[in-house]
Amino acid sequence: MKTEADSHDVTEHPRDDKSKPYSCTVCNKRFTTRDLLSRHLNIHTGKYKCDECGKCFQDNVQLKVHRRIHSGEKPFECNFCNKRFATAGNLLVHSKIHSGEKPFKCHACDKTFSQSAHLKYHVRVHTGDKPFKCRMCDKAFSQSGHLNIHMRAHTGEKPYKCRVCDKAFRESGHLNKHMKVHTGEKPYKCYMCDMSFCQAEILGRHMRVHTGEKPYKCHICDSAFSWSGTLNKHMTVHTREESC
Repeated sequence: MKTEADSHDVTEHPRDDKSKPYSCTVCNKRFTTRDLLSRHLNIHTGKYKCDECGKCFQDNVQLKVHRRIHSGEKPFECNFCNKRFATAGNLLVHSKIHSGEKPFKCHACDKTFSQSAHLKYHVRVHTGDKPFKCRMCDKAFSQSGHLNIHMRAHTGEKPYKCRVCDKAFRESGHLNKHMKVHTGEKPYKCYMCDMSFCQAEILGRHMRVHTGEKPYKCHICDSAFSWSGTLNKHMTVHTREESC
């Protein structure tokens, strides 16, 4: 009786790589055991596929964790500051902030880190190394996560969906900002008047009322404006003049 791995024409290449003799015929990724290869093949077959974004996973556990991106579920809570996380691993990483343990030190600037991986990412600030390159444009990134976010600009993927309305976002931070529209939370308060706002960017635009700052300048005349929308309206004056 054929296994699922057998049905996908599993190829053994002990001469090519003795430590990983099992090769995926779809993507050529190699594995140490047939069981690991069999689990990997689930990604190609779509056995564990997310109904929200179509991403596929090796097993149901990984799919369950992934779905928390869409649901916003964060079952793991920090005992010190009550911050919540989607995975136990993320909570473990976060907990080191409270313990103060940072054994990994940068030799270039003396910064210290709780994990070796964080130090590895940081060192790229000094070296300028950007090993993660976009296959669709000439941009490159120092971290794989940054590349993944960038790729959504090409694919149009927006995996972070609002549970209240139909809006979707490329980054979780953008969804978090958006949710304040529904909750009514306005943590950003103007220190010159009684107004408050749901986003820091909106507060920044509001402050121009008090400061008189006008960063949007017309390239045809000497006029300047506090908001881009006002500049756009002003530009119609010049387009009308050109049509006359």
